[in-house]
Amino acid sequence: MATISFQGKPLNTSGELPAVGSAAPDFLLTNGKLADVSLATYAGKRKVLNIVPSLDTPTCATSTRVFNEKATHLYNTVVLVVSADLPFAQCRFCEVEGLKDVIPVSTFRSDFADVYGVKLVDTFLAGLTARAIVIIDEHDKVIYTELVAELAHEPNYESALAAL
Repeated sequence: MATISFQGKPLNTSGELPAVGSAAPDFLLTNGKLADVSLATYAGKRKVLNIVPSLDTPTCATSTRVFNEKATHLYNTVVLVVSADLPFAQCRFCEVEGLKDVIPVSTFRSDFADVYGVKLVDTFLAGLTARAIVIIDEHDKVIYTELVAELAHEPNYESALAAL
């Protein structure tokens, strides 16, 4: 379990992020066509998991926009925006915002948040994910992680992108 905060008040997660250097845990997430995606879906590519509580919040929207902008310059890399939002809402957000270089995927029918240790387990935010970045190389090894200490803050984009 890890402790972060939201507006200065403590929140706990269901576990810890995967360790850098470890094999990335497989996942099952749902894309905008309601199809399941996993690590195998993106085999041979580097994967940036931009994990956010909900695209309906300003900080999540901002991080998605920033990663969309950066994704156009990343070689052999997919950027997955992972949230508990339904795939319909995720796709609508990306369409309205003109975001074409990130792939929104939903946790709504998976155990991803528990497996990756980012599920919030207390307060009124229980069930959503903490804000985190996990970068997985083309061999499915974890090469970077960041659990953002304050839920309302953005991740460290420069450090994340430097890992690539």
